[in-house]
Amino acid sequence: MSKTIKVALAGAGAFGIKHLDGIKNIDGVEVVSLIGREFNKTKEVADKYGIGHVTTDLTDSLALPEVDAVILCTPTQMHASQSIACLKAGKHVQVEIPLADSWKDAEEVVRLAKESGKVAMCGHTRRFNPSHQWVNHKIKAGEFNIQQMDVQTYFFRRTNMNALGQARSWTDHLLWHHAAHTVDLFAYQAGSPIVKANAVQGPIHPALGIAMDMSIQLQAANGAICTLSLSFNNDGPLGTYFRYIGDTGTYLARYDDLYTGKEEQIDVSKVDVSMNGIELQDREFFAAIQEGREPNSSVAQVLPCYKVLHSLEQQLSS
Repeated sequence: MSKTIKVALAGAGAFGIKHLDGIKNIDGVEVVSLIGREFNKTKEVADKYGIGHVTTDLTDSLALPEVDAVILCTPTQMHASQSIACLKAGKHVQVEIPLADSWKDAEEVVRLAKESGKVAMCGHTRRFNPSHQWVNHKIKAGEFNIQQMDVQTYFFRRTNMNALGQARSWTDHLLWHHAAHTVDLFAYQAGSPIVKANAVQGPIHPALGIAMDMSIQLQAANGAICTLSLSFNNDGPLGTYFRYIGDTGTYLARYDDLYTGKEEQIDVSKVDVSMNGIELQDREFFAAIQEGREPNSSVAQVLPCYKVLHSLEQQLSS
């Protein structure tokens, strides 16, 4: 497939803009349609990025014959149903993490993706961040094996705001969104399926209706373990911090920066063609379309993560 891939992007908020910035650096791809909740705000973004078609309804974009693929940066609760709509319309689809907020819906997306033959990918960005890719290369070369991962995912989100400080129209979730990153990455880096998972959570927020603090323990079939702490109450350094403890070293990953356990910085600038994990994720999506293959982080590959989240949700609800 050598022709320009024409893309519709749904979600003109903070994450949608990250994708638009990444796509600007990728040859052979053009965003031709932008979908957002509020027309005027969406048109402002579309005008900035030279996107001709603007709508508040995904169905309008799916009806455009020139659209080959869709990227979904919409609220979590819409991910599964919109992914299904894209596949039924004959479009390739990349849905931002999480794939779904229920096991049943995640299974249905994977079933339909297989049936359609279209590229269907989920935005598990940690697989693509150069820092985590560097560790993965070490593992695949047989130079490092994980004994333990210690992960902290911390935000200060006592009100319902997005990454740009704007009011959200939906509620984020520590388990189905933020834990999904680490649950998938742990199994991916360990090269072994998760066989044990436990969770506890703090009080439910009276207005948002979600737990603001959570702790998760995981064990892979090969014996590696992971401890994940998550909080929306953290009034301090924000983000996700990973400590890889292995048989030949310790590595600290802070987004795209990587350090040894002795705080010596590791140069990861040559790991891939970009330092931008979202751009690298998009490059993989478009390459899979062009080459007619399954992408890294396909919906089928990440499905086991959602089975673990489902089991944790059942634990917490009981």
